[in-house]
Amino acid sequence: MLKLEGLTKAYARGAKPAVDGVNLHVRRGEIFGFIGPNGAGKTTTIKMLCGILVPDAGRVEINGVDMARDPIGAKRNFCYVPDVHDTYDRLTGQEYLNFIADVYGVDTKTRQERAAKYLEMFEIADAAGEQIKSYSHGMKQKLLITAALLPAPPLWVLDEPMTGLDPKSAALLKDEMRAHTAEGNSVFFSTHVLDVAERLCDRIGIINDGHLIAVGTLDELRGGKNESLESLFLELTDDER
Repeated sequence: MLKLEGLTKAYARGAKPAVDGVNLHVRRGEIFGFIGPNGAGKTTTIKMLCGILVPDAGRVEINGVDMARDPIGAKRNFCYVPDVHDTYDRLTGQEYLNFIADVYGVDTKTRQERAAKYLEMFEIADAAGEQIKSYSHGMKQKLLITAALLPAPPLWVLDEPMTGLDPKSAALLKDEMRAHTAEGNSVFFSTHVLDVAERLCDRIGIINDGHLIAVGTLDELRGGKNESLESLFLELTDDER
């Protein structure tokens, strides 16, 4: 579903790469957790796979479509929840959802049904007619998630999606992630909450200092040891320093 090959990015000529030669394959039907310390290269990797940043080297393929050769085609195959709330604040919530639906070519009936489902699920239906600038942090996060899920593309790219969500909404999002992958789709999921990653993800990748240092199921990462993901994470990232 998602392939990253030799993905590399430095923010200045001659500078140490923020991401250095990352190779990664997210399979169909799995929730893939992407974790690492602050400044490890998580968000830079995500922005490259989403086409926001152009890699210095390497390639991104999404559902068989090469991002560099066909960026529009690749972008139609995924949705993205960023780690910041970049929205059009003067639009109402409903106008923003219609804008996203127009971008993805979602027909009127389908967009209405899906928008109603997620707005009710995340308890922001009553605010859909209000301008986004009046929303709280949590409401904006729920709107961004609703907008991302509305087109129902095969790959969901979620960068710290639980931030700002109340426990009920976080649990509902996890259920949606599981349902999405049960239909043969995929989720690429970045989080700092390691116990969530441990319970939710089928496989996990750990990035540190721009390098992907470990990939596998929790059992594979444990290597026969009875350790939590937190213990493994601290051990692996400490070893790399």
